Amino acid sequence: MKFVAFERAKQGTGASRRLRISGKTPGIVYGGDTQPQLIEIDHNALWHALKKEAFHASVLEMEIGGAVSKVLLRDVQYHPFRQLVQHIDFQRVDAKTRMTMKVPVHFKGEEESEAVKIDLNLVNHVTTELELNCLPSDLPEFIEVDLSGLKKNGTVTLKDIKLPKGVKWVSHGKVNPVLASAVSPAAEEADVPAEGAVAADAAAAPAGKGGKAAPAAKTPAAKTAKK
Repeated sequence: MKFVAFERAKQGTGASRRLRISGKTPGIVYGGDTQPQLIEIDHNALWHALKKEAFHASVLEMEIGGAVSKVLLRDVQYHPFRQLVQHIDFQRVDAKTRMTMKVPVHFKGEEESEAVKIDLNLVNHVTTELELNCLPSDLPEFIEVDLSGLKKNGTVTLKDIKLPKGVKWVSHGKVNPVLASAVSPAAEEADVPAEGAVAADAAAAPAGKGGKAAPAAKTPAAKTAKK
C-alpha cells in the first residue's frame, strides 16, 4: 500500500497547530541508519487510509519528493473527541532485518462447523491479532483461521494452525493461546434446573403410598397457658 508524504521544515506546538488548521497532519519517520525525518500528510487522505486494515498491519510504501521507502505504521494519536489525527509515527524497514508486527486474525468456516450447525453453539473470537516476527517480505497482511472443524464446546488454539514460512509468533510467555472457542448458548443452560433446587423440592415433598407425594406435616397449634 502506497501513500504520499511531504518533508516538514518547522516543528513545535505552534507549527503543528497551524499545520492541522491547514488540513495536514504532522508526523515523523525514524529507524535505520538515517536520522529521524519530520513529515506532513494530507489529513483527509490519511483519515481514509487509516480505515483500511492493511495500513495498520503491512509494509507500506511512503513517497517523499519522488523517493520511495518502506515503512511500518507505529503510532497514531487521535483527538479526544474530534475526528482528527493529531500526529502519526512511521518506522523505516530494512529488507534484511527481522521485524516484529501485530497482524489481525481473520476467521472463516464457523457457520459450516458441527458446533454451530448441529449443536447451535456460539463462537467466540478470543484472539483477534497476533504479534509476529519475520522479514519484511514475509509479513502476512493477516492470519486466516479455519473454524469449519470446530466441535461442540471445542477450541482452536495457535498450535492448531500453521503460520506462513519464515514467520514466528512472539509469545510473551504464553504457551498456546486460544484463538476461538465454541460455547453452548445461555438459553440452554437456563432451561436446566439447578441441582440444589431439585434436591430441595424432593426433600420438601417425599413420596407417599402409590408414588404420590405425601402432604406436608401439620404444625401442632400452640397451647394456651392456664392462669
